[in-house]
Amino acid sequence: MFVRTASERDIEAVRALLVETWHATYDAIYGTEKVTEITDSWHSIASLRRRLTRPNSEFLVADDGKRIGGMAYAEADAGGDTVMLRQLYVLPALQGRGIGGMLLDEIIESFSDAKRMRLEVEEQNVKAIAFYQAHGFAQTDRTANCGADQSGIPALIYEMPLI
Repeated sequence: MFVRTASERDIEAVRALLVETWHATYDAIYGTEKVTEITDSWHSIASLRRRLTRPNSEFLVADDGKRIGGMAYAEADAGGDTVMLRQLYVLPALQGRGIGGMLLDEIIESFSDAKRMRLEVEEQNVKAIAFYQAHGFAQTDRTANCGADQSGIPALIYEMPLI
């Protein structure tokens, strides 16, 4: 796998990756219907397309030339000090092979002037929490609305200094 900037031609494969990964990770937590509702909204083709051109952001994919095995998306705040890692997902069959670490490293390099990186993670997603802790993140807070205002989805907030 190699990491590169996502393009329009990747959008459908990224959506498929997100749908598969979300169902594998969250069906047992939220139920299939809720996960489908979330992925249809948060991971729609239109939503993903908008991320390709959003200022102060980076949208990456891990590609082996045959398939997209992972993706990451992050955006910096207006001052550029804080980067919010909005998404970092690897196909379930490819997890544990270093793809997530490669994506995270490239996201960090993309925001060389930032002072910290922040993310939200479902507290029952123990694999993701272990991954982030192993990469230097520590829990700093909680939110009742992960991913979107009024989502009603609680999450832990993790942060890592970048300087």
